[in-house]
Amino acid sequence: MTRALVVGYGSIGQRHARLLGELDCEVAVVCRRPIDFPHLYCDLATALSHWQPDYVVIASSTGEHANDICILAEQGFNGMVLVEKPLTAHAQSLPPHQFSHGFVAYNLRFHPLLQAFHQRLSSLHSFTLHVTCGSYLPDWRPLSDYRKGYSALKALGGGVLRDLSHELDYTLWMSGGWTALTAAGGHLSNLQIDSDDVFSLLLQTPHFPVATVTLDYVDSAPRRLITALTNEGTLRADLINGTLEFRDDILLRVHPGRDDTYIAQHRAVLDGLHDMLCSLDEGEEVMRVIDAAERAATHQEWVKR
Repeated sequence: MTRALVVGYGSIGQRHARLLGELDCEVAVVCRRPIDFPHLYCDLATALSHWQPDYVVIASSTGEHANDICILAEQGFNGMVLVEKPLTAHAQSLPPHQFSHGFVAYNLRFHPLLQAFHQRLSSLHSFTLHVTCGSYLPDWRPLSDYRKGYSALKALGGGVLRDLSHELDYTLWMSGGWTALTAAGGHLSNLQIDSDDVFSLLLQTPHFPVATVTLDYVDSAPRRLITALTNEGTLRADLINGTLEFRDDILLRVHPGRDDTYIAQHRAVLDGLHDMLCSLDEGEEVMRVIDAAERAATHQEWVKR
């Protein structure tokens, strides 16, 4: 039986711990707060020594990811690692390590609409990709004060560029990377936060001469769309409505459960089916895009890869 260790026990850490238990893993948790969990440790080094996990999921706050990865490396951990997105708060090189495999938790790669979209693209002559993701931040967790949450606080790694970096990951995944970009954005609305709430990126990529990504915390009508313009017609995936369209035809309707993509991601890690997973190198590339976008917006310039 796989021994799993979840570092951090916020909402996403709780989900990982629950799902890994349902996947028949033995699960321990690292959390500094007193919580009711059968196998609980206050710090990562002690947990590694006593629990001796095969699989570690880093689900601490974004600002703590780099330190947690360093502890794993320093302790000589040689099992599997999954780091919640984004990989780190800023682009940086990871320390030398002995991980058998390392991934970043961009679970939207396992969404059936995105997989079908990606597969369909391979048979088309496409020239632009347009990605849009937006919703109203105070509506995310109606029972909580949005001003005190992770997303609102830049120091904790909040802001649309990092919080909604799923869109950056699958854009790079489908585009073959990037060669240059420019961007505009920042804290533009009247939301009482200190993180960026609107950002738009314009990218040049190996697969698309033009690719755009628009992210926001302020859209009162939630949207999560990906559109490719091709010589054969328009291909569009709508993740809110659960549809994949080509020209005027609906090719697929699907509404996966809230846990489905997370389960598929963990199964891929545990079963050695790694092709669909985001590697640590790919996760680092997302962070380079975020840093480049911030630089481009600040200096009003194009940034080359």
